[in-house]
Amino acid sequence: MDLNSASTVVLQVLTQATSQDTAVLKPAEEQLKQWETQPGFYSVLLNIFTNHSLDINVRWLAVLYFKHGIDRYWRRVAPHALSEEEKSTLRAGLITNFNEPINQIATQIAVLIAKVARLDCPRQWPELIPTLIESVKVQDDLRQHRALLTFYHVTKTLASKRLAADRKLFYDLASGIYNFACSLWNHHTDTFLQQISSGSEAAILSSLERTLLSLKVLRKLTVNGFVEPHKNMEVMGFLHGIFERLKQFLECSRNIGTDNVCRDRLEKTIILFTKVLLDFLDQHPFSFTPLIQRSLEFSVSYVFTEVGEGVTFERFIVQCMNLIKMIVKNYAYKPSKNFEDSSPETLEAHKIKMAFFTYPTLTEICRRLVSHYFLLTEEELTMWEEDPEGFTVEETGGDSWKYSLRPCTEVLFIDIFHEYNQTLTPVLLEMMQTLQGPTNVEDMNALLIKDAVYNAVGLAAYELFDSVDFDQWFKNQLLPELQVIHNRYKPLRRRVIWLIGQWISVKFKSDLRPMLYEAICNLLQDQDLVVRIETATTLKLTVDDFEFRTDQFLPYLETMFTLLFQLLQQVTECDTKMHVLHVLSCVIERVNVQIRPYVGCLVQYLPLLWKQSEEHNMLRCAILTTLIHLVQGLGADSKNLYPFLLPVIQLSTDVSQPPHVYLLEDGLELWLVTLENSPCITPELLRVFQNMSPLLELSSENLRTCFKIINGYIFLSSTEFLQTYAVGLCQSFCELLKEITTEGQVQVLKVVENALKVNPVLGPQMFQPILPSVFRGIIEGERYPVVMSTYLGVMGRVLLQNTSFFSSLLNEMAHKFNQEMDQLLGNMIEMWVDRMDNITQPERRKLSALALLSLLPSDNSVIQDKFCGIINISVEGLHDVMTEDPETGTYKDCMLMSHLEEPKVTEDEEPPTEQDKRKKLLALKDPVHTVSLQQFIYEKLKAQQEVLGEQGFQSLMETVDTEIVTQLQEFLQGF
Repeated sequence: MDLNSASTVVLQVLTQATSQDTAVLKPAEEQLKQWETQPGFYSVLLNIFTNHSLDINVRWLAVLYFKHGIDRYWRRVAPHALSEEEKSTLRAGLITNFNEPINQIATQIAVLIAKVARLDCPRQWPELIPTLIESVKVQDDLRQHRALLTFYHVTKTLASKRLAADRKLFYDLASGIYNFACSLWNHHTDTFLQQISSGSEAAILSSLERTLLSLKVLRKLTVNGFVEPHKNMEVMGFLHGIFERLKQFLECSRNIGTDNVCRDRLEKTIILFTKVLLDFLDQHPFSFTPLIQRSLEFSVSYVFTEVGEGVTFERFIVQCMNLIKMIVKNYAYKPSKNFEDSSPETLEAHKIKMAFFTYPTLTEICRRLVSHYFLLTEEELTMWEEDPEGFTVEETGGDSWKYSLRPCTEVLFIDIFHEYNQTLTPVLLEMMQTLQGPTNVEDMNALLIKDAVYNAVGLAAYELFDSVDFDQWFKNQLLPELQVIHNRYKPLRRRVIWLIGQWISVKFKSDLRPMLYEAICNLLQDQDLVVRIETATTLKLTVDDFEFRTDQFLPYLETMFTLLFQLLQQVTECDTKMHVLHVLSCVIERVNVQIRPYVGCLVQYLPLLWKQSEEHNMLRCAILTTLIHLVQGLGADSKNLYPFLLPVIQLSTDVSQPPHVYLLEDGLELWLVTLENSPCITPELLRVFQNMSPLLELSSENLRTCFKIINGYIFLSSTEFLQTYAVGLCQSFCELLKEITTEGQVQVLKVVENALKVNPVLGPQMFQPILPSVFRGIIEGERYPVVMSTYLGVMGRVLLQNTSFFSSLLNEMAHKFNQEMDQLLGNMIEMWVDRMDNITQPERRKLSALALLSLLPSDNSVIQDKFCGIINISVEGLHDVMTEDPETGTYKDCMLMSHLEEPKVTEDEEPPTEQDKRKKLLALKDPVHTVSLQQFIYEKLKAQQEVLGEQGFQSLMETVDTEIVTQLQEFLQGF
């Protein structure tokens, strides 16, 4: 089919693909998908989107399909790759003429040319850059702009390549075209500056657009195009010229009002100048050294003196402050403690910084930051009144300092204060001195100044540690400020309670805590919501602090908990509810069981909040965290929460439900904590386990928690649980063991070991399919010690606690190995003795000794043949578990436990959970903790002696090393 008729067919289908009717749209999309890999399809698309007479939507779609095609089929190695001939034709067609009239389509074409350039330039497409350079020189406005737009996208894409060979190509390109790019930018900039006074709005906007694009090209070339840019005269000339150009553009902004159409573009250009400096400083700190002085003079004059009045705007101030901050903080400019160890470049930069930041300059910057930039603005005070919750959320952390004025000023203050604290501490202390005593509520300006100074004292808390007697200041100045209840004093009440939160972990005497708790109780009843929310934050910091003491806090617990709960109900925004919930969680976590009398109201409210937060998964995560701490605090009483708790766990851990993406991790934690604190199994709690099988299939990073949950069920109700779920669980485990890491295998086997320990009768039957591979692992001498140790732990349980099952397993394995049962048993004992050193846990070592001894007494020649090994292991076991009683000189087994031993819980320790109590009871039935190894050996040897008679036994004992026999006799004294 020739190109024209193909174009007609494709055009028709593309037109259908722009339809709103799905019956037309879907088949068209299917057809286009099939054509994607057809030779010639992209040539047709190129014809369509370069034909300006066609419908815009159809052309737009053609460009998008072309762009996807480049991503998928342009590389030589791609399946269905385009042929070299077609690619060659397409490359030529893309840069024939830059005359696309529609802006959005022009941008897409520029982007797709850049995508091809990334793969083909310069080797397969050497003519691209020369063509672009020629095209940006033409007089035709449209063609010049489109070529410049393409030039920018190509430069941006090539600059982003990271491989060494690609970087080298970009360096070559940059050095070749830098001179041209500079003169192009200068030309467009001069044109704009001439037109600003006399030209029409359209002409001004057009030349400003070209200035911006050519500056974008220069930014990429300057920052990414040179290894040592400071050695290039043109680069440094351009960078030094930026300051003059910035002044000219800022002056222009004086005459171009905010409603002018050029205003947005002009601000973008001014910001782009600052980005060039910031990027260059980031990438080439030492090449930036000659620019440090000018950058600091320029930024400080515009931000901290009258020079900036009438010309600066918020984003520009933020950029200038970031430039100062990055110079102050730059690691490359900081000499080592030992000056001689620093490089000359570092010392040079440090010298320039020191010369600039003199005492008067630093003092002025500090004063201006506090008394000008820290003041709450009219907009902020209005927002406080109209949207108090929005006001409290506004001040966020993270990277907000890069874009927002308030966080930016605060971060700059912290960095400058940290760097020059010896100079600036007296300045800030003097500001504090002038603000003693309460402030007149009628004087709003004085209140705001005080708020700003207190903000500075909070931000600089760590630096002021030695200079401020905070405890005295708290008692004499800050506490009285919190008691001024006038409405106009609320900025100071909020600031003071915030300030205390900043100092709590720095310097705050423990004895003063009750006074603070008293103040917090009062402020949580403040008439202003912002004050109440800020107070909750400080409470969290206080409770979270290392020196928190529960006994000091308990008298205030009921009041605080009630007031926090009221606050949780009063706030309406999702973020604020989350914040208050975190404070509540923190309190519950720190006071633990003491919370029980006060949680009734919260327990009733959470189901309602959970229902309301259906759309807000992050709030639901906060509810889950709160529930985790609640269940831990309530212990066995948490059973009363099950009607709400179990459906929540069910939803959060169900991988077929979309919310699990957000809730799974916290949901599993809650499930585990619920099991650990559950007094007994309920049918509903048992039913939740249906979610486990898909979770094990996911085999994600949550597996460890899943295994803990399974153990929780085994401890809680092994018989019911195993009868209901063991078959499916065993299947999941068998699948897991095939594909999991060694550590994962150990975790799975530990769960099996637990089941055997808790339920020696049912356990081995239920996990029967897993045991042959364990047996095989022992016989074949598994090479990983940790895995071998676990294998022996599992087999030890079966051998010691379910002998009949062990016999049937041995029988089954003898058939598989095609060996006699006795011979296989002999091999197993031999391997066990040989690899005993792989076992490090004392419990498992004693278990091994008990298990092997349980084979005695025996008249079986194989077991007698291995008698020496069994005794060796038993004596090793005795060495592990026997401790000498210094008073009587006799030995006793230190692993024995009795009902009488009740461990004392000290105040700092958590009280034992229900699961801890279950484990204790279980240990009291476990042979490892109930059978004396010493006694067991004695009885087994005595029984063996009876079977063989005195002489037969004697000759058997002679197979054992005399040293081992001596040690054995010593341990068995008194029997």
